[in-house]
Amino acid sequence: MSELVFFTGTMDCGKSTLALQMDHNRSARGRRGVVFTRDDRAGEGVLSSRLGLSTAAVEVRPGIDVHAYVKAAVKQDPEIDYVICDEAQFLDPEQVEQLALVVDELKLDVFAFGITTDFRTRLFPGSQRLIELADRLEILQVETVCWCGARATHNARTVDGEMVVEGEQKVVGDVGRDQAIGYEVLCRTHHRERRAQVGL
Repeated sequence: MSELVFFTGTMDCGKSTLALQMDHNRSARGRRGVVFTRDDRAGEGVLSSRLGLSTAAVEVRPGIDVHAYVKAAVKQDPEIDYVICDEAQFLDPEQVEQLALVVDELKLDVFAFGITTDFRTRLFPGSQRLIELADRLEILQVETVCWCGARATHNARTVDGEMVVEGEQKVVGDVGRDQAIGYEVLCRTHHRERRAQVGL
């Protein structure tokens, strides 16, 4: 049975690395798939990992019908049997519904990867729709750690080294201490207290 699986966790927990590994494992065994991404840190049309691995991907821009795209790809190559979508939190809810349609109508497995909540602890619309529609939700077990040593459960945004809790929901950045706009994973307590430690 085909299924829609949403792999999620905080930033820096290995979601993109797992997406790349799943694609590699399948393609190494002769299987073929479609790889999507949206606003990857490495630029347009790339699925990348902080470990330095990357692969070409189809950029899911606003308005693209992913079901129609996959249907056309399968018509050209009937051997396609899976779809991987990284940065799925950035998808429009309608595009998530289209991924579910890929599973239901085209009978392909769809593996979506993304974070659930933003720097304000609010659900991304794409993630919310994935939670509502997914056959399975997989919380990644690569544990991220807050600067205090506790399990990190929240994503914090920093601007010039200072944690912020207001602003646009979607601003592409990366984890790191030397970023004008950066992100850090924190435990709930330190997120609530706004105690990011990017300067350490």
